[in-house]
Amino acid sequence: MRTLRTLSHADAMDIIQAVRQELEQRGQGAAVAVTDAHGEVIALLRTDGCRLSCVDVAINKAYTAARERSESKSLGDSWRERGFPITNFGELRYVTWGGGVPVTAADGEVVGAVGVSGLSEDEDTALARMAARHVARG
Repeated sequence: MRTLRTLSHADAMDIIQAVRQELEQRGQGAAVAVTDAHGEVIALLRTDGCRLSCVDVAINKAYTAARERSESKSLGDSWRERGFPITNFGELRYVTWGGGVPVTAADGEVVGAVGVSGLSEDEDTALARMAARHVARG
């Protein structure tokens, strides 16, 4: 029998809180999704000023990062280099924009993911990476 480690609700709320604080300091709006190791949503936040369309994108960024065990943008980059569209995966929820980052345990096992959407791709990615590190260091 295999034991799957995954983020807890408390971990997910820590991620949400870290990103929320940063967004409030900047006066920016975004959506933040935190998923378990399978890519299913544990927690979600849409701050004031965030476009509604960003909610699904944040969820799908986190889903992609959790399922593929890599950042959402790196998945897109690797498939673009090969000349294949992402639709070849057969998974319509996959996205290839930056902002989806896996969350890993100390031993490197992916235990969940965070997705941020609503800002520039670089800002989304930086916030997601910050949040993933925040939980990893405990």
